[in-house]
Amino acid sequence: MPVTRPATTYVALLRGINLGKARQVPMPRLTELLTERGHEDVRTHLRSGNVVLRSPLEEAELAEDLSTAIEAEFGFAVPVVVRTGDQIAAVVAGDPFATVATDPARYLVTFLPEAPDPARVDALPRPDTGDFLVRGRELYLWLPDGIAGTELASWKWDDLLGRPGTARNWRTVTRLAELGSARPGG
Repeated sequence: MPVTRPATTYVALLRGINLGKARQVPMPRLTELLTERGHEDVRTHLRSGNVVLRSPLEEAELAEDLSTAIEAEFGFAVPVVVRTGDQIAAVVAGDPFATVATDPARYLVTFLPEAPDPARVDALPRPDTGDFLVRGRELYLWLPDGIAGTELASWKWDDLLGRPGTARNWRTVTRLAELGSARPGG
């Protein structure tokens, strides 16, 4: 008899969907699709590809399952980065810019599927304005002059870190932490 893992609460972050008219993923259909695949308590937040769900799959298996399902259903590949609800809560609790980031719209966290090579991180130049920190699998970006007005926002982070990631502003990150820690149905 196969052993089944207990379900874990995850936050799945889909990269590059619902930007303009291309790569549209309707959130109600995504919720149905993931529920049909056996994931529990599937909820979405905003249209930018934030999903909270419970699943017995391991993190890498879940990312692959979601990516495969989305491509089969919607016809295009979508990179998916997954964190447990506890990991998202730890990102918020360990906020490295809590004393300086005064606007949650100008404070981003990029979630990476794997931690970047430390040599790549050490080689990053220091910006003239704003600040950043790579901690584990997260890149924190404080952009005090806004996304358009801070040089850090234009850096090709995927190339610099050697890892593609998906960014969320601090308001979204804190909301996902709340959703990831809330009891389903409660």
